[in-house]
Amino acid sequence: MPEQPEPSQTPTVGGADAVAPRPRPSRRPVKAVLFDFHGTLAQVEEPLEWVLKAAATCGVTLDRVKATILADRLLTAGRAGGPMPARVPPRLAEHWSARDLYPHAHRAAYTGLAETVDAGIDGLADALYERLLLSEGWVPYPDTAPTIAALREAGIRVGVVSNIGFDLRPHFDAWQLTELIDAFVLSYEVGRCKPDPGIFLRACGMLGVDPEETLMVGDSPADAGAAAAGCAVLVLPAADPGRENGLGAVLDIALPT
Repeated sequence: MPEQPEPSQTPTVGGADAVAPRPRPSRRPVKAVLFDFHGTLAQVEEPLEWVLKAAATCGVTLDRVKATILADRLLTAGRAGGPMPARVPPRLAEHWSARDLYPHAHRAAYTGLAETVDAGIDGLADALYERLLLSEGWVPYPDTAPTIAALREAGIRVGVVSNIGFDLRPHFDAWQLTELIDAFVLSYEVGRCKPDPGIFLRACGMLGVDPEETLMVGDSPADAGAAAAGCAVLVLPAADPGRENGLGAVLDIALPT
């Protein structure tokens, strides 16, 4: 005689033994979004263009082969908005450690690193640094303006939180984005650097929102420091200049459905 099948151990839906689904944790509506600048809203110009244009400012026209080699050497030495330097000379260590807190230290650190590369062009280190201070030296991502505009249209406040040693406002003026930004929270102005929770709390205070109502969007572990302040965090991969980097995901999270 065949064996009788064992009774099913799966509770019947709606039956006495049914297991109630676990409630999802509630999340307060997003009232503000904080954005990192470099790698999130904009990227520095391509290294070759950076070197060619800086050299032209010094009255020197470089051929593209020589400029490419020089750009590679300068990237290894350390470029603001680029890879971390392979080595920081001891004479620059103090400036390097304070670069995002004082404008003079920021300039001294990066011009000093550029000067470790013998380019044979007088004034090149300063010309390279000056490209940072020009809006033309940066390329906003194509989805930056549409994303910020959509947030503001929905009544969500927007802040820019950056570890930086110079003023970003002229860049946003040139890109006609300033009116979409409610607050600029720049490390050299507030005396704190990411991932210190204090800079994120300062940003929330400037926007008049609670951290639990705030989303921080960036591209590095330093940006994720906002979690310690109570903010939600979205970390996106940095993209090359001119290519979308996924900022549209912010709208999926922040906009009410």
